[in-house]
Amino acid sequence: MNQVGFALLSIMIYLPIVAGLVCLALSRSGNAAAVRAVAIVGSLLEVALSVWLYFGYQQGAQGQPFQFVENARWMPQIGVSYHLGVDALSMFLVIMTAVVTALVVLFASPGEQERAGQYFFWLLALESAVVGVFMALDMVLFYIFFEAMLVPMYFLIGGWGGPRRHYAAVKFFLYTLAGSLLMLVAIIGLRVFHAGAATFDYQTLAGAPVGPDVQVWFFLAFALAFAIKAPIFPLHTWLPDAYVEAPTGGSVMLAAVMSKVGAYGFLRFCLGLFPTASHNLSPIVSIFCIITILYAAWGALSQRDLKGLVAYSSLGHLGLIILGIFALNPAGLEGSIFQMVSHGISTAALFLIVGAIAARWGTREIPMLAGIQAVAPALAATLLILAMSSMPLPGLNGFPGEFLIFRGVFAGHGTYWYGVIAALGVILAASYMIWMYGRIIYTAPAEAVARAGGAVRDFVGRDWLVFAPAIVIIFALGVAPGIILSKTGSSALAISSHFTTPAVTQAPAAPPPTALTLTVPASH
Repeated sequence: MNQVGFALLSIMIYLPIVAGLVCLALSRSGNAAAVRAVAIVGSLLEVALSVWLYFGYQQGAQGQPFQFVENARWMPQIGVSYHLGVDALSMFLVIMTAVVTALVVLFASPGEQERAGQYFFWLLALESAVVGVFMALDMVLFYIFFEAMLVPMYFLIGGWGGPRRHYAAVKFFLYTLAGSLLMLVAIIGLRVFHAGAATFDYQTLAGAPVGPDVQVWFFLAFALAFAIKAPIFPLHTWLPDAYVEAPTGGSVMLAAVMSKVGAYGFLRFCLGLFPTASHNLSPIVSIFCIITILYAAWGALSQRDLKGLVAYSSLGHLGLIILGIFALNPAGLEGSIFQMVSHGISTAALFLIVGAIAARWGTREIPMLAGIQAVAPALAATLLILAMSSMPLPGLNGFPGEFLIFRGVFAGHGTYWYGVIAALGVILAASYMIWMYGRIIYTAPAEAVARAGGAVRDFVGRDWLVFAPAIVIIFALGVAPGIILSKTGSSALAISSHFTTPAVTQAPAAPPPTALTLTVPASH
């Protein structure tokens, strides 16, 4: 169903990369201001289209799990189609991607504007690939966009990163490529097990007659690719290098956007295609999520680098999001969807303010940043809001999602103790955020801060163009979570419905599966 009468989704996929190509062409003239203006206009147009998408989406449309659908023959010889569509889950991730990319473009520092045409081209090409991932309903098309994300990020890290940028870029590329190649094998194998028409269509393959034993292998192949992308312990080892060595814009896109592709993959494909395996393996996945949460808290507490602390904080939040997904009930799923969007905004703003701090004082070492409140009170106040949103504090955007995730985990079948242990991670998250803020704000000025003195400017108009929208969203989602929750209920119920009845038609030779008996709490 396409409510607007034209290819809105295709326009949203290709608009950023077209703007990027214009930036690349303009860069030949050496006019950096024109390049940046085109990048800003292109990213803001994407935000405007995402707002149109939000208001055009019809919550609870009967018989329409996906809306704004575009479906055209592409490679009929092998069953591949150009099939796009969004439900509430993918719609909000598209909106979040558009907003975060616009903030990154607006923030772009002078260092990142060296070779500005190339920088903005790769950034906007990455946005196109991520938006395509969230909209693709053909499995091969999804895989193409999924792999396409790697190339722009590789060049962003390798071209504008820190001293170890080349090592970090190669490590990121090889890790994620290895996992996604195994997923491609599973995509091809899944079609082999489908008894109907030759197709890679997601909605058709979701009803494929795959027995529970075979489901496990398919699930593991998909889960490996998504666990690397998220990432989940012990597949996270590329994260410290990539997050810390990437330029500020690259770190934002990694933590706020690309990590959500992993969580989205678990929700859309692991739960949607392999419900029996998802149910049977959910305790194992949940244990790894808990380890990720606790490990991330320990890693954050041991950091001296402010950017490293934010990176480990992001890892912990991703572990909690996937824990909520594998609670396998509407509360956990809805909380995870909310938290994916909420965390995307908060962590983007945190990485951006770390970039602003590093640009002003030339360091990210926490002990060397003590006393910045005396010279930059507006920056310090903004950092306080962002730290509180990450804790999370009631009234800010982090609270509704985590509240629903814990409600789902505590209500889940046999997952009560997962919630108890994961709650320790939330307490530790508050601890390291309070520790970080106290060291930076309330101790005596460090040498770097004292030496800079009044030469360092506080936030001015250009800075507020970036951080004011983020702060508004943080408060809006905290006070009025219905902005998201009013549209996600039907998607969460549709996904969780797989876990109230046997959801898989068995292959003829396989024994009948055991019925799933998860208790689904009443929708809130």
